[in-house]
Amino acid sequence: MDQPDLGLVDGLAQLSFLVQGELARVAAGHDLSVIQLRLLGILRDRTPGMRDLARHLELDKSSTTGLVTRAERRGLVRRDPSPHDGRGVLVSLTPAGRALAAEGEAEVGRRLLALAAGLTEPQRSRLAQLASLVVATAGQVG
Repeated sequence: MDQPDLGLVDGLAQLSFLVQGELARVAAGHDLSVIQLRLLGILRDRTPGMRDLARHLELDKSSTTGLVTRAERRGLVRRDPSPHDGRGVLVSLTPAGRALAAEGEAEVGRRLLALAAGLTEPQRSRLAQLASLVVATAGQVG
């Protein structure tokens, strides 16, 4: 079936809204905000310091500290002294945080794949390639 061409700007914006909506639904289902879900996602494969974590989340230091404190109270993350910086701390997932991150990752994956269910396999592959290219080159702009 023929669909109207939204154009690049509207197409990307509408796709972003769909993805953000799915992320919000997954987060809400686990009593998390989207930024808390992102925190768990970032910590799946790294143990950053607070400065790096703030950079990944695109938050200022005080907002990142508050976010980590709330996640720590829920038993999802822990802070450990940095072996390289006597004043620094490293943030990592607790076993409960790791389990929730894995569950969230699986649920997000299912929901995002469902968004592309109407595409053929070659179309899904091409979309993945193009999305990867946009992400890879986005940091080079501006």
